[in-house]
Amino acid sequence: MEKRLQSLKQEVESIINGVSTLQEIDDIRVKYLGKKGSLTEISKQMRDISPDDRPRFGQLVNETKTAITELIEKRMERLKEQIKEQQLKDEIIDISLPGRMISTGGLHPITETMDFLKDIFIEMGFDVAEGPEVEFTKYNFDALNIPDTHPSRDLQDTFYILENVVLRTHTSPVQARYMEKNKPPFRMICAGKVYRNDYDISHTPMFHQMEGLMVGENISFANLKAILEQFVTKVFGKTKVRFRPHFFPFTEPSAEMDVECVICKGKGCRVCKHSGWLEIMGCGMVDPEVLKNVGYNPEEVSGFAFGMGIERITMLRYGIDDLRAFFENNMRFLKQFK
Repeated sequence: MEKRLQSLKQEVESIINGVSTLQEIDDIRVKYLGKKGSLTEISKQMRDISPDDRPRFGQLVNETKTAITELIEKRMERLKEQIKEQQLKDEIIDISLPGRMISTGGLHPITETMDFLKDIFIEMGFDVAEGPEVEFTKYNFDALNIPDTHPSRDLQDTFYILENVVLRTHTSPVQARYMEKNKPPFRMICAGKVYRNDYDISHTPMFHQMEGLMVGENISFANLKAILEQFVTKVFGKTKVRFRPHFFPFTEPSAEMDVECVICKGKGCRVCKHSGWLEIMGCGMVDPEVLKNVGYNPEEVSGFAFGMGIERITMLRYGIDDLRAFFENNMRFLKQFK
C-alpha cells in the first residue's frame, strides 16, 4: 500500500508541470483528490486493514494528500502569474489617450423652473417659507375660509390620512402657518408638492405649486398687479397681461391672471384654444376672515395672495404640451434639459 501511495504521488509530479491551463489543474485535483478520486478510493481500503496497521496507513494517506495538494497549489500559483504576465504584455495602456468624460446629471425641468421663479421673488424682497406636505384640515381648509360644504373637501378630490389630516391640496396652508408666527409687514413665497385625486393629460395626482403673500398697511390690488406684471416680464419677457374676475374662498376680490399666448403671440392656436390668452395663476386680496383667523386686524392691515402651478409655467417656458411627460422618467426627454 505504501508503494501504491508513493506511485500516486510520483504520477502527479510527472504530469503537473505539463499542464498549461487552470482548468487542467482543476481536472487533476478532481481526479486524485475528489470524492471519487484515486486517493479517496485508496482511503476506503482502511476498513480491510488490521487495527494495528491503520494508524500508519492513515498517516501515509494524509502525507500523500498534503504532498499532492501542495503540488497542485504551486502549479496553480505559477499559472496565475504567467496569465497575469501575458495580460500585461497584451493589454497595453496608452497613458497619452484623453480620459473618459464623466457623465453628470442635471436638474429636472420642474426643479429648475421652481428655482428660477424663487430667484425672481427673492430679488423683489420675498422670504421663502416651507411647510409640511401632510397637513391638518385646520390649516388646509378652516384657516383659509373654506367651508365644510366646499367640494374640495370631498373624498373624491382630497387624499385623507385621518379625518382631520390630509395630503395638502395646495401650498396655501404654509401661508396660514407663516401668518401665525410672523407679524406684518412681510412678503413671502412658498413652493412645493401638492396632491389632488385627479389624473389626465392636464392633471396629475401630485404636482407643484408656488404661492405668494404680502401683508402690511395700505396694501392694494394695484400693488398686486404691479408685482405680478413685473414677475411675468421676468419670466416671459415683455408681454400683454389681463386680469379676469374669479372666486376663491380665501381672497376677495379674486381674479385669474392671463398672459398673451407665448406660442402664437395672441393670434390663436391649439395651446391657447384659439383664444390668444393663457391662464397662469389665481390671485386676489386676502379675505378679512383669513386675517382674523390668524389674529390680524383687517382694519389695520391688508394683503394680497397669488398662486400658480409650476408645471404650467414649465410647459409654457419649454413648449411642452403633455403634463405627464414630467413624471414618466423618459431619459430622452429629461436629457434635453441637462
